[in-house]
Amino acid sequence: MNYIFDFDGTLMDTSGVILSTIKATIAEMGLPEKTDGECRAIIGIRTDEAGKYLYPDLDISNAEFARIFRANYDRLKKDAHEKAFPEVLPTLRRLHESGLGLAIASSRRIGSLNDYLNGLGITGWFSMIVGADSVAKGKPDPEPVLTILAALGWDAASTLVVGDADVDIMMGNAAGCKTCAVTYGNGSIASLKAANPDYMIDSFADILNIR
Repeated sequence: MNYIFDFDGTLMDTSGVILSTIKATIAEMGLPEKTDGECRAIIGIRTDEAGKYLYPDLDISNAEFARIFRANYDRLKKDAHEKAFPEVLPTLRRLHESGLGLAIASSRRIGSLNDYLNGLGITGWFSMIVGADSVAKGKPDPEPVLTILAALGWDAASTLVVGDADVDIMMGNAAGCKTCAVTYGNGSIASLKAANPDYMIDSFADILNIR
């Protein structure tokens, strides 16, 4: 089995700083307020496309939303206390030491991804890391997964795509992979079920029971 993981909300708990950043961006742009749930729903969408996802009925600039978001994120991240979710690091270590293939497909930019992974000391565990700026089309399009499969020679049928958002599951399904939704992240149970994952798990360590 090979594994392709989402990052935010699946491996790393970054929701606090992301929610703060979204709300700061909304306020700075003078846009109508959104609930935490509505803001969480765009975590997993590329920042360059997030504005229109959040406000589909308003004429706002995705580019401007992304520019302000990134400036606010850089400012707020300095005081953030992000950490890997429980059981993530020991489980990844076990998978890696078993010789199984690991990769990441994230909507976060590759530079930021590498900063986090280097900080955790686990960059070398992954055969490939795909970020938002690594592909032309982001989630839920299957391009991030298809890019990994093609580059590493992995078979879709023996690859599990793991994520906390419906777009992760939609991406994996569209690529012909098996899919696993984690319930502890940003996606709602209803939205995850609607995306039709093959598996749903409440703890990251439960992935070891999937064959």
